[in-house]
Amino acid sequence: MSTTINGTSAFYGRSTQQMSTLLAQAQTMQTQISTGAKLSSASDDPLASGQLRTLQRADSLAAVGTANAAAATNDLNAVDTTLSSFTDLINQAKQLAQQAASGTISTTQRQAIGATMLQIHDQMVSLANTKDASGNALFGGSTSGDAYTVNAAGQAVYAGSGSPQTLDIGEGKTVTRSITGPDFLNFSAAGTPTDLLTQVQTLGQALSSGAASGAAQAQSALSTFDTASDTVNTQAAIIGARLNWIDTAGAQHTAIGDQRTTSETALGSTDLPTTIANLQATMTVLQTSQASFAKLASLSLFDKIS
Repeated sequence: MSTTINGTSAFYGRSTQQMSTLLAQAQTMQTQISTGAKLSSASDDPLASGQLRTLQRADSLAAVGTANAAAATNDLNAVDTTLSSFTDLINQAKQLAQQAASGTISTTQRQAIGATMLQIHDQMVSLANTKDASGNALFGGSTSGDAYTVNAAGQAVYAGSGSPQTLDIGEGKTVTRSITGPDFLNFSAAGTPTDLLTQVQTLGQALSSGAASGAAQAQSALSTFDTASDTVNTQAAIIGARLNWIDTAGAQHTAIGDQRTTSETALGSTDLPTTIANLQATMTVLQTSQASFAKLASLSLFDKIS
Protein backbone atom coordinates (compact mmCIF):
# COMPACT_ATOMS: atom_id res chain seq x y z
CA MET A 1 0.00 0.00 0.00
CA SER A 2 2.90 2.31 0.79
CA THR A 3 4.20 1.79 -2.72
CA THR A 4 0.81 2.71 -4.18
CA ILE A 5 0.58 5.87 -2.08
CA ASN A 6 4.07 6.92 -3.07
CA GLY A 7 3.28 6.28 -6.75
CA THR A 8 0.07 8.24 -6.51
CA SER A 9 1.89 11.14 -4.85
CA ALA A 10 4.51 11.11 -7.59
CA PHE A 11 1.78 11.10 -10.22
CA TYR A 12 0.14 14.14 -8.68
CA GLY A 13 3.48 15.91 -8.45
CA ARG A 14 4.43 15.22 -12.03
CA SER A 15 0.99 16.17 -13.32
CA THR A 16 0.90 19.39 -11.33
CA GLN A 17 4.40 20.36 -12.46
CA GLN A 18 3.58 19.59 -16.08
CA MET A 19 0.41 21.68 -16.01
CA SER A 20 2.18 24.52 -14.21
CA THR A 21 4.88 24.49 -16.88
CA LEU A 22 2.27 24.50 -19.64
CA LEU A 23 0.35 27.30 -17.97
CA ALA A 24 3.52 29.39 -17.57
CA GLN A 25 4.36 28.83 -21.23
CA ALA A 26 0.85 29.86 -22.24
CA GLN A 27 1.01 33.00 -20.11
CA THR A 28 4.40 33.91 -21.59
CA MET A 29 3.06 33.54 -25.12
CA GLN A 30 -0.05 35.57 -24.29
CA THR A 31 2.20 38.36 -23.00
CA GLN A 32 4.34 38.16 -26.13
CA ILE A 33 1.25 38.42 -28.30
CA SER A 34 -0.24 41.36 -26.37
CA THR A 35 3.00 43.35 -26.11
CA GLY A 36 4.64 42.32 -29.36
CA ALA A 37 7.90 41.80 -27.46
CA LYS A 38 9.57 38.41 -27.42
CA LEU A 39 11.72 39.20 -24.39
CA SER A 40 10.33 40.53 -21.13
CA SER A 41 13.71 40.57 -19.37
CA ALA A 42 17.37 40.02 -20.19
CA SER A 43 17.27 36.64 -18.46
CA ASP A 44 14.85 35.31 -21.09
CA ASP A 45 17.72 35.24 -23.60
CA PRO A 46 20.92 36.93 -22.41
CA LEU A 47 22.63 36.67 -25.81
CA ALA A 48 19.69 38.15 -27.73
CA SER A 49 19.25 40.86 -25.10
CA GLY A 50 22.88 41.88 -25.46
CA GLN A 51 22.58 42.02 -29.23
CA LEU A 52 19.42 44.10 -28.93
CA ARG A 53 21.12 46.60 -26.63
CA THR A 54 23.95 46.97 -29.13
CA LEU A 55 21.49 47.58 -31.96
CA GLN A 56 19.50 50.05 -29.88
CA ARG A 57 22.64 52.02 -29.04
CA ALA A 58 23.38 52.15 -32.76
CA ASP A 59 19.84 53.45 -33.32
CA SER A 60 20.42 56.22 -30.78
CA LEU A 61 23.66 57.26 -32.45
CA ALA A 62 21.96 57.13 -35.85
CA ALA A 63 19.23 59.45 -34.56
CA VAL A 64 21.87 61.98 -33.51
CA GLY A 65 23.53 61.66 -36.92
CA THR A 66 20.20 62.20 -38.66
CA ALA A 67 19.52 65.33 -36.62
CA ASN A 68 23.00 66.65 -37.39
CA ALA A 69 22.53 65.92 -41.09
CA ALA A 70 19.26 67.87 -41.06
CA ALA A 71 20.93 70.82 -39.31
CA ALA A 72 23.85 70.79 -41.74
CA THR A 73 21.47 70.60 -44.69
CA ASN A 74 19.54 73.63 -43.46
CA ASP A 75 22.73 75.65 -43.03
CA LEU A 76 24.23 74.56 -46.34
CA ASN A 77 21.01 75.42 -48.16
CA ALA A 78 21.15 78.85 -46.52
CA VAL A 79 24.75 79.22 -47.69
CA ASP A 80 23.79 78.18 -51.22
CA THR A 81 20.93 80.69 -51.33
CA THR A 82 23.15 83.47 -50.00
CA LEU A 83 25.90 82.73 -52.52
CA SER A 84 23.31 82.89 -55.28
CA SER A 85 22.29 86.33 -54.01
CA PHE A 86 25.95 87.38 -53.98
CA THR A 87 26.29 86.30 -57.61
CA ASP A 88 23.34 88.50 -58.52
CA LEU A 89 24.86 91.48 -56.72
CA ILE A 90 28.26 90.92 -58.33
CA ASN A 91 26.60 90.89 -61.75
CA GLN A 92 24.79 94.12 -60.92
CA ALA A 93 28.03 95.71 -59.73
CA LYS A 94 29.79 94.64 -62.92
CA GLN A 95 27.02 96.11 -65.09
CA LEU A 96 27.25 99.39 -63.18
CA ALA A 97 31.05 99.37 -63.56
CA GLN A 98 30.69 98.88 -67.31
CA GLN A 99 28.38 101.89 -67.47
CA ALA A 100 30.69 103.99 -65.30
CA ALA A 101 33.70 103.05 -67.45
CA SER A 102 32.02 104.49 -70.54
CA GLY A 103 33.33 107.83 -71.72
CA THR A 104 29.89 108.91 -72.89
CA ILE A 105 28.28 109.46 -69.49
CA SER A 106 28.53 112.53 -67.31
CA THR A 107 30.08 112.95 -63.90
CA THR A 108 26.61 113.30 -62.42
CA GLN A 109 25.63 109.96 -63.91
CA ARG A 110 28.76 108.36 -62.49
CA GLN A 111 27.91 109.81 -59.09
CA ALA A 112 24.45 108.22 -59.31
CA ILE A 113 26.09 104.92 -60.25
CA GLY A 114 28.44 105.35 -57.30
CA ALA A 115 25.51 105.81 -54.91
CA THR A 116 23.94 102.63 -56.25
CA MET A 117 27.29 100.83 -55.92
CA LEU A 118 27.43 101.80 -52.24
CA GLN A 119 23.90 100.42 -51.78
CA ILE A 120 25.11 97.15 -53.29
CA HIS A 121 27.99 97.21 -50.81
CA ASP A 122 25.53 97.56 -47.93
CA GLN A 123 23.46 94.66 -49.30
CA MET A 124 26.60 92.52 -49.55
CA VAL A 125 27.54 93.30 -45.95
CA SER A 126 24.04 92.38 -44.84
CA LEU A 127 24.24 89.08 -46.73
CA ALA A 128 27.69 88.38 -45.29
CA ASN A 129 26.10 88.71 -41.84
CA THR A 130 23.38 86.15 -42.57
CA LYS A 131 22.51 84.08 -39.49
CA ASP A 132 22.14 80.33 -39.30
CA ALA A 133 19.12 78.54 -37.80
CA SER A 134 20.57 79.02 -34.31
CA GLY A 135 21.03 82.75 -34.77
CA ASN A 136 24.81 82.56 -35.16
CA ALA A 137 26.91 84.04 -37.95
CA LEU A 138 26.59 81.73 -40.95
CA PHE A 139 29.91 82.92 -42.39
CA GLY A 140 31.73 83.78 -39.14
CA GLY A 141 33.42 80.44 -38.48
CA SER A 142 33.05 79.78 -34.75
CA THR A 143 31.93 83.34 -33.99
CA SER A 144 28.39 83.76 -32.70
CA GLY A 145 28.09 87.49 -33.46
CA ASP A 146 28.28 89.24 -36.82
CA ALA A 147 30.80 87.91 -39.31
CA TYR A 148 31.56 91.48 -40.48
CA THR A 149 31.58 94.85 -38.79
CA VAL A 150 31.71 98.24 -40.49
CA ASN A 151 34.36 100.71 -39.28
CA ALA A 152 34.19 104.49 -39.17
CA ALA A 153 35.37 104.68 -42.79
CA GLY A 154 32.46 102.50 -43.90
CA GLN A 155 34.75 99.57 -44.64
CA ALA A 156 33.52 96.06 -43.82
CA VAL A 157 36.01 94.15 -41.67
CA TYR A 158 35.87 90.41 -41.03
CA ALA A 159 35.13 89.77 -37.33
CA GLY A 160 34.83 86.02 -37.49
CA SER A 161 37.29 83.47 -36.18
CA GLY A 162 38.06 79.79 -36.40
CA SER A 163 36.37 77.38 -38.77
CA PRO A 164 32.75 76.38 -39.32
CA GLN A 165 31.52 73.50 -37.21
CA THR A 166 31.98 69.97 -38.52
CA LEU A 167 29.11 67.64 -37.67
CA ASP A 168 29.04 63.86 -37.30
CA ILE A 169 26.23 62.63 -39.53
CA GLY A 170 26.57 58.98 -38.53
CA GLU A 171 28.52 55.86 -39.46
CA GLY A 172 31.80 57.76 -39.09
CA LYS A 173 30.86 60.36 -41.72
CA THR A 174 31.17 64.10 -41.15
CA VAL A 175 30.30 67.30 -42.99
CA THR A 176 31.23 70.95 -42.49
CA ARG A 177 28.07 72.99 -42.17
CA SER A 178 29.22 76.28 -43.76
CA ILE A 179 32.11 78.35 -45.10
CA THR A 180 33.71 81.54 -43.80
CA GLY A 181 33.32 84.97 -45.37
CA PRO A 182 36.94 85.12 -46.59
CA ASP A 183 36.41 81.79 -48.38
CA PHE A 184 34.35 83.53 -51.04
CA LEU A 185 34.89 87.26 -50.47
CA ASN A 186 38.69 87.24 -50.47
CA PHE A 187 40.65 86.20 -53.56
CA SER A 188 43.62 87.08 -55.71
CA ALA A 189 42.94 89.42 -58.63
CA ALA A 190 45.84 89.83 -61.06
CA GLY A 191 48.15 88.55 -58.35
CA THR A 192 46.88 91.05 -55.79
CA PRO A 193 45.01 90.00 -52.62
CA THR A 194 41.52 91.45 -52.98
CA ASP A 195 38.48 91.79 -50.75
CA LEU A 196 35.21 92.04 -52.72
CA LEU A 197 33.49 94.18 -50.11
CA THR A 198 36.38 96.65 -50.03
CA GLN A 199 36.51 96.69 -53.85
CA VAL A 200 32.81 97.56 -54.16
CA GLN A 201 32.98 100.18 -51.39
CA THR A 202 36.10 101.83 -52.80
CA LEU A 203 34.66 101.99 -56.30
CA GLY A 204 31.34 103.31 -55.01
CA GLN A 205 33.06 106.08 -53.06
CA ALA A 206 35.26 107.04 -56.01
CA LEU A 207 32.31 107.28 -58.37
CA SER A 208 29.97 109.05 -55.98
CA SER A 209 32.64 111.64 -55.18
CA GLY A 210 32.96 112.56 -58.85
CA ALA A 211 36.69 111.76 -58.89
CA ALA A 212 38.33 112.11 -62.29
CA SER A 213 39.76 108.61 -61.95
CA GLY A 214 36.29 107.11 -61.54
CA ALA A 215 36.00 105.81 -65.11
CA ALA A 216 39.46 104.21 -64.99
CA GLN A 217 38.71 102.58 -61.63
CA ALA A 218 35.45 101.22 -63.00
CA GLN A 219 37.26 99.76 -66.00
CA SER A 220 39.88 98.14 -63.77
CA ALA A 221 37.19 96.64 -61.53
CA LEU A 222 35.60 94.65 -64.35
CA SER A 223 38.14 91.81 -64.24
CA THR A 224 37.98 91.84 -60.44
CA PHE A 225 34.24 91.25 -60.56
CA ASP A 226 34.81 88.35 -62.96
CA THR A 227 37.24 86.77 -60.48
CA ALA A 228 34.81 87.42 -57.64
CA SER A 229 32.05 85.66 -59.56
CA ASP A 230 34.32 82.68 -60.24
CA THR A 231 35.27 82.49 -56.57
CA VAL A 232 31.66 82.51 -55.42
CA ASN A 233 30.74 79.89 -58.01
CA THR A 234 33.58 77.66 -56.83
CA GLN A 235 32.35 77.84 -53.26
CA ALA A 236 28.78 77.18 -54.43
CA ALA A 237 30.03 74.02 -56.13
CA ILE A 238 31.68 72.94 -52.87
CA ILE A 239 28.40 73.50 -51.02
CA GLY A 240 26.54 71.48 -53.64
CA ALA A 241 29.02 68.64 -53.23
CA ARG A 242 28.49 68.66 -49.46
CA LEU A 243 24.72 68.53 -49.89
CA ASN A 244 25.11 65.59 -52.27
CA TRP A 245 27.39 63.91 -49.73
CA ILE A 246 24.70 64.26 -47.06
CA ASP A 247 22.11 62.75 -49.41
CA THR A 248 24.39 59.84 -50.27
CA ALA A 249 25.27 59.25 -46.62
CA GLY A 250 21.59 59.48 -45.71
CA ALA A 251 20.68 56.77 -48.20
CA GLN A 252 23.43 54.52 -46.80
CA HIS A 253 22.30 55.20 -43.23
CA THR A 254 18.71 54.37 -44.16
CA ALA A 255 19.78 51.03 -45.63
CA ILE A 256 21.86 50.22 -42.55
CA GLY A 257 18.99 51.31 -40.32
CA ASP A 258 16.63 48.99 -42.19
CA GLN A 259 19.05 46.13 -41.59
CA ARG A 260 19.16 46.95 -37.88
CA THR A 261 15.37 47.05 -37.76
CA THR A 262 15.19 43.62 -39.38
CA SER A 263 17.67 42.25 -36.85
CA GLU A 264 15.84 43.88 -33.94
CA THR A 265 12.56 42.41 -35.12
CA ALA A 266 14.08 38.95 -35.40
CA LEU A 267 15.68 39.19 -31.95
CA GLY A 268 13.07 40.99 -29.92
CA SER A 269 9.71 41.06 -31.66
CA THR A 270 7.03 38.41 -31.44
CA ASP A 271 6.40 36.27 -34.51
CA LEU A 272 2.64 36.52 -34.17
CA PRO A 273 1.52 33.68 -36.51
CA THR A 274 4.00 31.22 -34.99
CA THR A 275 3.36 32.30 -31.40
CA ILE A 276 -0.43 32.15 -31.82
CA ALA A 277 -0.17 28.66 -33.30
CA ASN A 278 2.12 27.56 -30.44
CA LEU A 279 -0.25 29.07 -27.89
CA GLN A 280 -3.19 27.22 -29.36
CA ALA A 281 -1.23 23.95 -29.32
CA THR A 282 -0.10 24.56 -25.74
CA MET A 283 -3.64 25.35 -24.60
CA THR A 284 -4.88 22.16 -26.24
CA VAL A 285 -2.24 20.09 -24.42
CA LEU A 286 -2.99 21.94 -21.17
CA GLN A 287 -6.71 21.37 -21.45
CA THR A 288 -6.17 17.69 -22.25
CA SER A 289 -3.80 17.33 -19.30
CA GLN A 290 -6.24 19.06 -16.98
CA ALA A 291 -9.07 16.83 -18.15
CA SER A 292 -6.99 13.67 -17.70
CA PHE A 293 -5.79 14.80 -14.29
CA ALA A 294 -9.30 15.62 -13.15
CA LYS A 295 -10.59 12.23 -14.30
CA LEU A 296 -7.80 10.30 -12.59
CA ALA A 297 -7.97 12.44 -9.46
CA SER A 298 -11.68 11.62 -9.11
CA LEU A 299 -10.83 7.97 -8.57
CA SER A 300 -10.33 7.26 -4.85
CA LEU A 301 -7.37 5.38 -3.53
CA PHE A 302 -9.75 2.63 -2.37
CA ASP A 303 -10.98 2.20 -5.95
CA LYS A 304 -7.38 1.64 -7.00
CA ILE A 305 -6.63 -0.97 -4.31
CA SER A 306 -9.96 -2.78 -4.05
